[in-house]
Amino acid sequence: MEHFRNPRNVGEIPDADGVGSVGNPVCGDMMTIYIKVEENRIADIRFKTFGCGAAVATSSMITELAKGKTLDEAMKITRKDVADSLGGLPPIKMHCSNLAADALHAAIEAYRKNKEVDR
Repeated sequence: MEHFRNPRNVGEIPDADGVGSVGNPVCGDMMTIYIKVEENRIADIRFKTFGCGAAVATSSMITELAKGKTLDEAMKITRKDVADSLGGLPPIKMHCSNLAADALHAAIEAYRKNKEVDR
């Protein structure tokens, strides 16, 4: 409930190095994760989420888990890690933790793809 009532790292990063957006058409939740990368670490991370309280809480938690980590470390953050860090989620809301991890991974993949194009 704390991450729903007082979410961390809300907003956009206008010049983000990577952006990942995911959604679940069944429940209508939509998440976008923005990352700023410095020396292969997530220096800043923000999110914008449209959805239920669990979607907001998992978005907030994924930003806390990923901030300061190397890209490889952040890619290892699992859906279960997100749910466990929140003290668990009701089974009907587990898909929200899936979205948060998927959005983070998509942002990292977008960063890596953009970096390859710049070479």
